[in-house]
Amino acid sequence: MIEFAFPPGLVLVLGAFLIPTTEGRARRRLILTLPLLTLILVWLLPEGLDLRLPFLDFALDPTHSTAAGRLFATVFALMAFVGGLYALHQAKTLELVAAYLYAGAAIGVTFAGDLITLFVYWELMAIGSTAILFVAGTEFARRAALRYLLVHLLGGVILMAGISALLVETGDLSVRILEPTSLATVLILIGLLVNAGAPPLSAWIADAYPEASPSGTVFLSAFTTKTAVFALLVMFPGAEVLIWIGLYMVFYGIIYALLENDMRRILAYSIVNQVGFMVCAIGIGTELALNGAAAHAFAHIIYKALLLMSAGSVLAMTGKRNCSDLGGLFQSMPLTTLHGIIGALAISAFPFTSGFVTKSLETSAAADEGLVVVWLLLLAASAGVFLHAGIKFPWFVFFQKDSGLRPPEPPRTMRGAMWIFSFLCLYLGLFPQPLYAILPYPIEVQPYTLEHVITQLQLLLFAGFAFFVLLDQMKRTPTISLDFDWVYRRFFKSLAQAVMVRIASVHADLERRAFQRIQAFIDRLYAHHGPESALARTWPTGSMVLWVAIMLGGTLLLFSL
Repeated sequence: MIEFAFPPGLVLVLGAFLIPTTEGRARRRLILTLPLLTLILVWLLPEGLDLRLPFLDFALDPTHSTAAGRLFATVFALMAFVGGLYALHQAKTLELVAAYLYAGAAIGVTFAGDLITLFVYWELMAIGSTAILFVAGTEFARRAALRYLLVHLLGGVILMAGISALLVETGDLSVRILEPTSLATVLILIGLLVNAGAPPLSAWIADAYPEASPSGTVFLSAFTTKTAVFALLVMFPGAEVLIWIGLYMVFYGIIYALLENDMRRILAYSIVNQVGFMVCAIGIGTELALNGAAAHAFAHIIYKALLLMSAGSVLAMTGKRNCSDLGGLFQSMPLTTLHGIIGALAISAFPFTSGFVTKSLETSAAADEGLVVVWLLLLAASAGVFLHAGIKFPWFVFFQKDSGLRPPEPPRTMRGAMWIFSFLCLYLGLFPQPLYAILPYPIEVQPYTLEHVITQLQLLLFAGFAFFVLLDQMKRTPTISLDFDWVYRRFFKSLAQAVMVRIASVHADLERRAFQRIQAFIDRLYAHHGPESALARTWPTGSMVLWVAIMLGGTLLLFSL
């Protein structure tokens, strides 16, 4: 293997700024070539490589190659390629620039060997993802982008505070395993969890992602939360608090996804749910659990992008996003329906799909550690995933009642992107060994045991039966789900307005008092130096006396120092 230490993420970061300089076929080639070149560089870096650079009194390590980093960088580069293909003919230029900056920064995080490099890429991701939202061009997207930026600036400030405190405590900036036992490490953990969509700030995902363009939402779904999963995996494996945070995210995502009417908000809440599985596995901390979290993240990026591509295709072709306005689309969009179903089966861990061979590692890890309650909750959550993403999304979007809509299939490039990810969902499900071979730790597991297949099929069939029994309750109407984002969208806004009114009142009162004092001072000057004063009968004479007195006083003060 060739030892080439150029940071792979910089290919996308720097290449992004070349996109506006090209047009037509040259631009299309550049968009598809940059991720492939990045992927090649990812695999040219030998594992264990360190590229150390001096910075002030420290040595930065911007290219630190590990098995976990290579796994995440591989799927990030793959996502950039397929996402670029999906967006090729319908995304704005600035969106493509922001998306590739975003993807390159995410890959930069996976190769960061020190916390300063990690933080720089972390903030570049926030800039790129916010720009993707702004480019959507709607008022809803602009407001969501501002809220998104505020949340991530908060997370970045907390992360930087933790890094600074850790530097003071230890003098060591390397990315390494940390224990959340000091203020510094707790702050770092909180900063990472903000990007993971952990409570209480989980709502930013469903608030922001659905407001982007169809292709923008696909890019947004892949990088921010999964880089947080990567950082948690390499820095806080075995932190027990993550088990319970992850379980909260799992059921939070299910409940809100079941309540939602907007098809992309359903899938956005599903991101929180799926990341919850990974966070829980990281909290368990065994090699099997960490392999499960990494494999699940790899598979999740693919099948969640596929689901959002099918939803984005529906939005692009119909202009509608609510389940209550859709239905019967399988008649004119059979290929999009097929891809949506494959993604739905994969996210539900249906046998012979990628979800089946990755999620099982996490549940097996909980069982092996004797965490019976955690194991049972993860099994129950698997049934919940099938309810909201495996059945609800494809049923209400492509089947149920006939909405009368007859949109055509999306353009060829969008269909091609969905075919690639549909193939990978099935290929990884049928042949999981290539994925297992690049996991962080050596693994020998056979996912297709008779017991596992039968148990999973029983679980899914029971969930499917429950869905159709409760179909009347599952039908959605145009409603709004109140989440924690209400606090900073309404409560904090009202509080800020009340504070501003009070400040304005106090300012007006101070201004009135100041004016009164100035007026009183002028009145006194007029009394002593005006035409009716004892010093002079005209203003020029009186003012001359005043200035002579001021200059005399200043001279005495100056020479007395």
